[in-house]
Amino acid sequence: MTQSTDHIAAVRAFNRSYTRHLGVLDQQLLESPYSLTEARVLYELAHKEALSAREIGDTLGLDAGYLSRILKGFTDKSLITRKTSARDRRLHQLSLTAKGRLAFGRLNRGSHDQVETMLDRLGPDAPRLVRAMTTIEKLLENNGAPVPTATLRSPRPGDMGWVVQSHGALYASEYGFDASFEGLVADIVAKYLAGFDPSRERCWIADIDGQQVGSIFLVKGSDDVAKIRLLLIDPAGRGQGLGHRLVNEAIGFARQCGYRKITLWTQSNLLAARKIYERAGFKRVASEPHRSFGQNLVGETWELVL
Repeated sequence: MTQSTDHIAAVRAFNRSYTRHLGVLDQQLLESPYSLTEARVLYELAHKEALSAREIGDTLGLDAGYLSRILKGFTDKSLITRKTSARDRRLHQLSLTAKGRLAFGRLNRGSHDQVETMLDRLGPDAPRLVRAMTTIEKLLENNGAPVPTATLRSPRPGDMGWVVQSHGALYASEYGFDASFEGLVADIVAKYLAGFDPSRERCWIADIDGQQVGSIFLVKGSDDVAKIRLLLIDPAGRGQGLGHRLVNEAIGFARQCGYRKITLWTQSNLLAARKIYERAGFKRVASEPHRSFGQNLVGETWELVL
């Protein structure tokens, strides 16, 4: 497939902008004595024991001659040691010395501090950047191959604990919610389990290769009204319309049960969830500012007439 000139230009512009922000165009990375490539080689050696030059070259896609010069420089600076491989005497196993680990530690701290500063400058937009980066990484790692499709199933032992923990962790990292939100989720799950009516209530867990990646609950509000609760899509399950599948599954079940309306409560800053509800036909019927979960929020009530 031939890509448009605009698409190619946009990717190249992103590359220029991103490398400028991270300072990788500088001759030395993070004001250190090392180039970006040298830093990557140090990273590989710090995270894997006894690598050969061939393994490093294959992992990073480096020319053998270029890598050999880098490794010679590291040897001259006493950053690495070489030992003949017991499996193949033609190969040398490379390891960081104490001096090498100290050098990597300084680089690692510098990188951490630089990224932390960049995210701090973005403030509430930082989670959006992280999600976008996760999407880019996932698409490039898969080489355009589709993400494995999630299956929807009934909950199993342990799933309810996952629902509580995942809501707490995800909403803390992406929206800054405090522990009181996890407490609310735990209360909702406990009430669901204690009063579960299988004829009119249901929970679906989205699963990819045995790993939970999403959830949704449909619970009884009254004889005529059902409620959608605890819609969650883990980053590992995003990009395949899973939120729409879960909501549509809940709507279909509500219709089978004879409910006349579905209602839900969400927040104005949960943009992805609001788009899913709107696409499914829900209408916002009320909104009200409130202070909850350590944040100033605008709560919204949405309804779908069946």
